[in-house]
Amino acid sequence: MSAAAGTLLDARSSQAARREHILDAAEACFVRNGFHRTTMQDLAREAAMSPGNFYRYFQSKEALVLGLAERERQRGMALVEAMERAGDRHGALIGIIERYFLAITRETAILRVDIWSEATRNPDIAAMVTRGEAEARAWFVETLAALATGPGRDAAALYEAMNPLMKGIIVNRAVADDYDPAPAVAHLLALIETGLAGRPIDR
Repeated sequence: MSAAAGTLLDARSSQAARREHILDAAEACFVRNGFHRTTMQDLAREAAMSPGNFYRYFQSKEALVLGLAERERQRGMALVEAMERAGDRHGALIGIIERYFLAITRETAILRVDIWSEATRNPDIAAMVTRGEAEARAWFVETLAALATGPGRDAAALYEAMNPLMKGIIVNRAVADDYDPAPAVAHLLALIETGLAGRPIDR
């Protein structure tokens, strides 16, 4: 590798690390103050950067939310791909449920609920939320259809039964500091197994 190529890789690595640092700072600010009340100056201060330098990476709060969403999307995809490469699609499904609903932190849940709230007022955030919901639905329905074994299986209907339970777990985790998602996740997993077997779903 030439010296110039090495320098370019170092610069890109440094930029990627700086973006990660900014996203971490943004997540902390949004959880502490809420999306609407957080200013770009607050974000720059949290990241220990000058506003001018901060704007080189993200020019708006909406861009930061998109960055946070894309980072989480990439992490989820990496988890799914690793499990599916091992030939364990059922494990990938359970892994996603456990990561996003059983192991969810209160901070993550608060941020998710705040973004949903902001989506009711901000068209850009609304479009991002809608796109994310569509991608999640497509993955779940495809995965459920591939795993279903019972004669009465309906992957789309099963997802529609799961969706309010999943959202409820996130809302409860955000609202109550002592909320334990384990019983709700156990109910969600039982619902999935019932639906995959083609048995009537008891919501």
